[in-house]
Amino acid sequence: MPKALWLLIIGMVINVTGASFLWPLNTIYIHQELGKSLSIAGLVLMANSGAGVIGNLIGGRLFDRIGGYKTILCGISITMVSAFTLVFFHSWTYYVVLLIGLGLGSGITYPSMYAMAGSVWPEGGRKAFNSLYVAQNVGVATGAALGGLVASFRFDYVFLANGIMYIIFFFIASFGFKNMKADVSTRGQTSSILDQRMVVENKAKFKALLILCVGFIICWIAYVQWASTISVHTQALGISIEQYSLIWTVNGALIVLGQPLISTLIKRWFHTLKGQIYFGLAVFMLSFFVLAQAEFFIIFVVAMVILTIGEMFVWPAVPTIAHQLAPKGKEGFYQGVVNSIGTGGRMIGPFFGGVIADLFGMQVLLYSLMLLFSVGFISTYLYDRQLKPTVEEEIMIAHKS
Repeated sequence: MPKALWLLIIGMVINVTGASFLWPLNTIYIHQELGKSLSIAGLVLMANSGAGVIGNLIGGRLFDRIGGYKTILCGISITMVSAFTLVFFHSWTYYVVLLIGLGLGSGITYPSMYAMAGSVWPEGGRKAFNSLYVAQNVGVATGAALGGLVASFRFDYVFLANGIMYIIFFFIASFGFKNMKADVSTRGQTSSILDQRMVVENKAKFKALLILCVGFIICWIAYVQWASTISVHTQALGISIEQYSLIWTVNGALIVLGQPLISTLIKRWFHTLKGQIYFGLAVFMLSFFVLAQAEFFIIFVVAMVILTIGEMFVWPAVPTIAHQLAPKGKEGFYQGVVNSIGTGGRMIGPFFGGVIADLFGMQVLLYSLMLLFSVGFISTYLYDRQLKPTVEEEIMIAHKS
């Protein structure tokens, strides 16, 4: 891998470690410390993710116009200011407003990270995006484990640790990302000289991306329950915050340690990204079936292990397809769309889950999510039906690389 990609990986680890001090504990803090219902907690997390959706779209556009370096610094600055303000002001009103700030700043940052990864190592195919995915989960494992430990001493310290990690990320980005070759904002001007045939083809590609993302948002609606309704459910069953945080550590550690096995399976059994997503969706369904039976800590761990296997097949595949579909000069925008769709799932998920859990209970919620995954199978099957064979071949070639 090129040096520039390693810098992006390090930055991603630091960034996500900081975020993971806080996000798995948000619902617990809102519900237990601030005394709000699961539905209200879901609305707050919806606002946080809604800001992330806007941030992703802004970040993708900014990448195509001013480059990744300036865009990332802009996003980090917003996130850093919000995080440090939260250290001193975390009563109800401040908490809501500052979580929105954190969502906006993070949303601006992520599309540029992925777009830059595809630009600095175009021959890497899915490997470039998989590297950032692994880096994210190193951060999740580290941040979630440390966040639970810090919270066990005093919850206020979680906010401080969060802010410190964002400062470190800011300095890494300031000095490490400045001269990356991906910063070529003039690429966005190429769209003005495309002929009519290319315009039509690009519309077909964008439509294909949106169809694919229907399944992607379903996956995130289900996945985010682990950080919202399921986190509170574990507390009701007598599982401690430290044990809950350990579940996320298992998630991150398995993603990092399981890469050689997953790579071997993909090369041997899954010759298309579409097949990779199909398998991941089936594994997601199995994990929520196991989760519906869980009453003890060890069963929650088993459900998380199964879920983790599923996400290792699905999460890297979607941005890889987006990169291959993106016309020249639109790489940032397409990654922004993918990230905003994922963030949209994280926005809808907590409120959807909170309402269903409050009205009907956790069992109904978990079985409902299992049924929703069937929509993902349909959208994955349909997304490339209108694309020319040459486009499909390009995606398969990139996957095999």
